Amino acid sequence: MSQPPIDEGMRAAIEEARQGRREGGIPIGSSLVRDGKVIARGHNQRVQDGDPITHAEIDCLRNAGRIPGNFRGATLYSTLMPCYLCSGAAVQFGIAKVIVGESRNFPGGPEFMRAHGIEVIDLDLDECVQMMADFIKEEPTLWNEDIGV
Repeated sequence: MSQPPIDEGMRAAIEEARQGRREGGIPIGSSLVRDGKVIARGHNQRVQDGDPITHAEIDCLRNAGRIPGNFRGATLYSTLMPCYLCSGAAVQFGIAKVIVGESRNFPGGPEFMRAHGIEVIDLDLDECVQMMADFIKEEPTLWNEDIGV
């Protein structure tokens, strides 16, 4: 099966995920794109900051700061399907579209986002699937802590 092309938004999210892993954290990355440009990036920093709320999407939105007007018209990218915390943030800020690298390792909250009018696209990228699968195998305790198991 052929993989879809990886655009600038997803490439930025993947780079952020790899950065998070190099820092000893969980390899989940995110980016925010508006008008065809990456305007913010972030990665999961729960481990690095000792903060259970610093998921990749939250870090990215925080890094975006206040956007003149609002977040409508922006696309949020994530290497992994957003959890309910991050799905809620996308709903709260009126993000129109969420594009994810994969949902095989974690199903997240796509139904919740769709029920609130967000277009959710799962690219099912082998690169993202493998990055998370490798992490889960290497760090099962840390992974289970992050997803609340």
